[in-house]
Amino acid sequence: MIDHVSIPVRDLVAAGAFYEAVLAPLGLSRLITREGTIGFGKAYPEFWLNRRQDAEPARNPGGHICLRAPDAGAVRSFHAAAIANGGLDEGAPGHRPATMTAYFGAFILDPDGNKIEAATFPKTT
Repeated sequence: MIDHVSIPVRDLVAAGAFYEAVLAPLGLSRLITREGTIGFGKAYPEFWLNRRQDAEPARNPGGHICLRAPDAGAVRSFHAAAIANGGLDEGAPGHRPATMTAYFGAFILDPDGNKIEAATFPKTT
């Protein structure tokens, strides 16, 4: 299973502020700040920002990272925080069909063009 992920950002300070707002509804907070990197998580860093000053913004990324949200309200808050802090809408909060189970999710592009999704899955009995 995946332990952690990292994404490239050109401006670490700006990206840190963006992700503090965007990840808070998902229960993730800044845990580590080092020269060139910031780690967010619940108990340990699971989502890393790595400064790559010379990186070109991602254009039409083919992949994305999906982060688990506790509920639909958190997905909505994630999306709203992203838009309010300079991110772009790549899929408004809503129900989505899927191969295994339907879910509620939203997609954003961060200021560096990284595509991030927040999703919550229905409880099954």
